[in-house]
Amino acid sequence: MSEPTGGPAWRKTPLSAGLYFVATPIGSARDITLRGLDILASAEVIAAEDTRTARKLLELHGVPLAGRRLIAYHDHSSPAARNGVLKLAAEGASVAYVSEAGSPLVADPGYALGRDAAAQGIAVTTAPGPSAAIAALTLSGLPSDRFTFVGFPPSSGGARKQFVAEVSRFGSTVILFESPKRISALLGLLCESAGEDRPAALARELTKKFEEVRRGSLAELSASVADDPPRGEIVLVMSGAIAGEADPEVVDAALGEALSRLRVKDAAAEVATALGRPKREMYQRALELSRATGDD
Repeated sequence: MSEPTGGPAWRKTPLSAGLYFVATPIGSARDITLRGLDILASAEVIAAEDTRTARKLLELHGVPLAGRRLIAYHDHSSPAARNGVLKLAAEGASVAYVSEAGSPLVADPGYALGRDAAAQGIAVTTAPGPSAAIAALTLSGLPSDRFTFVGFPPSSGGARKQFVAEVSRFGSTVILFESPKRISALLGLLCESAGEDRPAALARELTKKFEEVRRGSLAELSASVADDPPRGEIVLVMSGAIAGEADPEVVDAALGEALSRLRVKDAAAEVATALGRPKREMYQRALELSRATGDD
């Protein structure tokens, strides 16, 4: 995010009190929307995951801060800091929130802020725009009618293996983020769990100078990464599991894990979605397993 826009394109307009989530560029500074710039030019307060990045964005687009408050709000902010932001909106201020890059709340801070604002009756709206997940899906060549965004996998251990096993069963296209240091190991685990022939795409540095998309099977991507390790920010897109006769052992294992946390109906619904199986079929099997263990 370094190129100037060639002159101000924003306009200052009156804003009602409330919280405004503004999507910001993930690479090219010109990807911000005109409405997003209008909000950033007009909001009485700007809250940001990274105030330095926010200040740079304003400068690139010629949006003057002009004495307005620019405050930090990020993953490590305290509840008191969140309440402070909400208090400003509740007392009549228009507050714009931007994450470091992309859409706030999508693998970025903001969820608790939006949740609490809505609970308090504070007006909440958004100026949608750049999203690495949607950009990668668009370029992947994989089915986009149903997809599941799962964020970053756990970094290691049993939780990571369980995560891989779970997403490998999804019937929808899966979108996830991973660091360059761990992408090779992740592809190896996915090859074992989802199958080497599963179609996938690896996108990196989206909208930036060195944007690249590698498409192929999981095995082909794994070999590609081994030969030419990717750098920068990575999004991995993987096609969903093909519906068919589910392995009974896989079904029972998934239902058993879900039943340890949920009621029979909810466990059946979760597994049906994950495995692409009929809900009635999963409910009947979950009921059988529950009765067999005396948990019904």
